[in-house]
Amino acid sequence: MGNINHTQNNEHAVINEYANLASQYDKHWAFYINATLQETLKRLDIKPTDTVLDIGCGTGALLRSISIKYPSVNLIGIDLSKEMIKVACNKQIKTCNLVTGNAQHLPFRSKSFDIVVSCNAFHYLRKPEACLLEIARVLKPQGRIVITDWCDDYIVCRICDLFLRMFNRAHFKMYGLSACERLLRGTGYRNVRVERYKINWLWGLMTAKAQVNHY
Repeated sequence: MGNINHTQNNEHAVINEYANLASQYDKHWAFYINATLQETLKRLDIKPTDTVLDIGCGTGALLRSISIKYPSVNLIGIDLSKEMIKVACNKQIKTCNLVTGNAQHLPFRSKSFDIVVSCNAFHYLRKPEACLLEIARVLKPQGRIVITDWCDDYIVCRICDLFLRMFNRAHFKMYGLSACERLLRGTGYRNVRVERYKINWLWGLMTAKAQVNHY
């Protein structure tokens, strides 16, 4: 019961934080959002017939970019924050459905998606293994996961992680390249590849790609 309550408290902290940020999020974090999207789009390798789920879709920036570049792709976005989903809905993204929910209990049928992508949300997940298993459930055979997130292999990110873990209840944990690889392999993914890089002189990200292990 304690773990359940702790997870719920974390979710409420995330919801409250982004309820306050939603209206100004795109403007305030424009550079960070654009840099992250560009790096993630480079690594998505989408086909015109794919169905793509964006976990932690926020204001729909990635979904909108995908819909512009791949107009025939079916898109679904899910986020804990109703306020962020509202902002995403106002963007009127083509062939896109938006829902409120969390990564540990995805409200979708098994083997529904060709690609599951997540940008800058993984460090909020209090039970990353459970979320990765749930993502594997909704991926089609040969389906792929692509995760972009902060990387604590960089010293500034590591300091930020320590600060946030002490003072921000929404934040859970930042991972490095090796830890991310272990999480994916440990939950049954194959063809795991993780690449780390800087988006400016200060801040470092990583993008992990892997394939689901069912046929």
